[in-house]
Amino acid sequence: MKNKNEIENQNSETLAAMGIGAMIVFIALILVAAVASAVIIQTAEKLQQNAQTAGEQTQDQMASKVMPLNIVINAGGNLQMTWELAPGSETIPWANIEWSITCQAGGVGADAGTFASAGTNTAAVSANGGTTGTPGQVYQTTLVAANCAPTTNQNHYLTLAAGNSGFTYEVLTYGSSTAQGTVVV
Repeated sequence: MKNKNEIENQNSETLAAMGIGAMIVFIALILVAAVASAVIIQTAEKLQQNAQTAGEQTQDQMASKVMPLNIVINAGGNLQMTWELAPGSETIPWANIEWSITCQAGGVGADAGTFASAGTNTAAVSANGGTTGTPGQVYQTTLVAANCAPTTNQNHYLTLAAGNSGFTYEVLTYGSSTAQGTVVV
């Protein structure tokens, strides 16, 4: 028969083994939680970086846009566009600002060019006012519509691109008159 001391030692060993097992499980849970938190932190950092990059790209595209103030039919059936750069834009060379007009001229027609070749002037100044657009300044540009001349009761589509930045789309709505001085935007 086992004496009382032997039984107590056996119970103590069993309790000690259970305590060590519980401690091992506890340490394993802490390690799993540490790895999981590291993964969550890395994912959050990556998402933040992606959001910041997307925000910067959006800001660049929105800020460096050409904003037409109005477009009027002038002599010769061309279009006189009064415009400015969007607030927050950087200075943009006129050669980097491209325009195109598309229409349904017996199929699909198009006219295109840059603001440098179109003859851009500072508004209310007859001579060419420089070679770059500056935010806060109003400009006028003549868009020669050779293939897509203003046509009564039609819509033509103007696209403006400022370098690698944002695009601006305008619908040129010609009503029942395409006379000089008619406002289309």
